[in-house]
Amino acid sequence: MGKKIVIVGGVAGGATTATKLRRLDEQAEIVLFERGEFISFANCGLPYHISGVIEDRKKLLLQTVESMNARYNLDIRNFSEVTAINREEKTVSIKHVQTGDEYTESYDVLVLSPGAKPIVPPIEGLKSANVFTLRNIPDMDKIKAYLEDNKPNNAVVIGGGFIGLEMAENLVHAGVNVTLVEKLPQVMGPVDPEMAAIVEDELRKNGVELILGDGITDVLEDGTKVVLESGKVLESELIILSIGVRPENKLAADSGLELGERGGIKVNEYLQTSDESIYAMGDAIEVTDYINGQPTMIPLAWPANRQAHIVGHHINGRNIAYPGTLGTSIVKVFELTAATTGNSEKLLRRLGIQYDVVHIHPLSHAGYYPGAEQISLKVIFDRETGKIFGAQAVGKDGVDKRIDVIATAIKGGLSVYDLQELELAYAPPFSSAKDPVNMAGYVASNIVDGTIETVQHYEVDELLQDGAFMIDVRTEKEHADGKIEGSKNIPLDDLRNRLDELPKDETILITCQVGLRGYLASRILQQNGFKVKNLTGGYKTYSIFKNKLQ
Repeated sequence: MGKKIVIVGGVAGGATTATKLRRLDEQAEIVLFERGEFISFANCGLPYHISGVIEDRKKLLLQTVESMNARYNLDIRNFSEVTAINREEKTVSIKHVQTGDEYTESYDVLVLSPGAKPIVPPIEGLKSANVFTLRNIPDMDKIKAYLEDNKPNNAVVIGGGFIGLEMAENLVHAGVNVTLVEKLPQVMGPVDPEMAAIVEDELRKNGVELILGDGITDVLEDGTKVVLESGKVLESELIILSIGVRPENKLAADSGLELGERGGIKVNEYLQTSDESIYAMGDAIEVTDYINGQPTMIPLAWPANRQAHIVGHHINGRNIAYPGTLGTSIVKVFELTAATTGNSEKLLRRLGIQYDVVHIHPLSHAGYYPGAEQISLKVIFDRETGKIFGAQAVGKDGVDKRIDVIATAIKGGLSVYDLQELELAYAPPFSSAKDPVNMAGYVASNIVDGTIETVQHYEVDELLQDGAFMIDVRTEKEHADGKIEGSKNIPLDDLRNRLDELPKDETILITCQVGLRGYLASRILQQNGFKVKNLTGGYKTYSIFKNKLQ
């Protein structure tokens, strides 16, 4: 018999580790403990079964205990909670959830993949029968049954992260009026405010009442009233709590394994804990941010699966280092897609890392081919070197592939110059001859080269108050339909004939609709001896940000 490996947790990381171990070693004894009934289920699909978008519940059950045991010759024990790790004896204590029976099991190697649990504030009213969190199949079944049995008219979703947004959408699809409450001043924490604002508009357009910058303080009258920090009281026939997750670290902490500042289990590059015979992975661990090198917690499915692969190999003598987590993520919000990779602007600012930004708003494919949709794409980079720090995109079509390309570029060590060089698939139904990723590369490279200087949407109002001179190079009609107060309208095609209206002794700010005409104007003016700065993303980005503040 080979070495004995005990795995705690049977969802993404645990189940993947077990199957990888078997593929690498037919002789190993592999025991997997899962305290719930289900293993290897598609937890990212849970909100979509609640609304009926995914009709067949069985499709979420990727493997059963029986099928996995048979195919991989594993010893899977569900309804079995590991209650303690006895590191000196190299045993774990197990309690059978249904019978209460307790016993110990020895291990040569222990793998911890317990995941993370939803944060539930210590509010008595959150114990009401109409309050739910969503982590697993039983949670999903309870919410779906509650909807079918009680047919609530309204629901309050607490938290505007990925699960909160997905639950808000799916409850609307199920015919429920939804109020979404988020303590931060924006939904989707990993993205920047002006990008989140596009998602917020989409939520409101679909009937979701959005309350931002306000948190929950109490739940009254059997869960029928939610009291917010502002004093506002919401009616609530159904409450979904999705304010975040905490790593399941009790086993690790009780056994003296080292934890990070935010409670994640500390691991080395091979996912070993402070005890080299114990590995940990997934939502329970502290990872290194791939961009800035700082410790962080990023509970996503891709890292858990990749870490499982690395653990399986390391146990079998092959050293593959985990380089850190990029945090690439995506969410569907009604007709919109919002995606991000790498670091946000607000995170870099908080860490004191110097960066620059471009916003562009290209079409998802050639404008003359039917169905082209505008993408709002933001790329954050190092002005000195062109290194890409991160990107965010929001739109109805083509968002996923642009963020995936940029995530790949970051992993490949490419710079904004290289984005210009990417030869991407083009035909009118799919893209443009210059793909949006190429366009972002061109604009960012102009900044790194010093061909153009930019100003950001959140800087404009203060600059204008301080007496800055701004021209809007859109048409007179566009300017009349909506403008930055204080800007002077000189359409691009008239600009060369009206240079005498511009001051030579100060920097001129330029805006257009999305930034392109502003760039053309800046080239004209620079070559005529003017100092200029172009508003990145143009009036489009400015107006999104401005509307959010109102």
